[in-house]
Amino acid sequence: MTGDILPLHFLSSSVFVGTETEGWTLDEFVAEYSEGRSFVVPIEFSTPFSSAPVVHLGLTGFDLAQETSARLRLNASDITPYGFSAILSTWRSTRVYSAEFQWFAAGS
Repeated sequence: MTGDILPLHFLSSSVFVGTETEGWTLDEFVAEYSEGRSFVVPIEFSTPFSSAPVVHLGLTGFDLAQETSARLRLNASDITPYGFSAILSTWRSTRVYSAEFQWFAAGS
């Protein structure tokens, strides 16, 4: 095997968002068959990568209303060397009061 191994750069953090976060609407009551709703969390890397890194997200906690089904999705979007958007989504009548997640980014 030949070739250079690039120096890798790793960053990670925990994020908590919920009813006290400006713009949070995932806790609002909606009809059972309503459209999906999302909340975007902009993440800025403390030091930029030289190119877009690989980002891994893990949901570590949540507070949901118990009257409805638990529906919560977490995705990374718009990944650049400078950051990404973490998108929390729910649908139908699920009410989300808060969510906590961790992210890990690896690249050069």
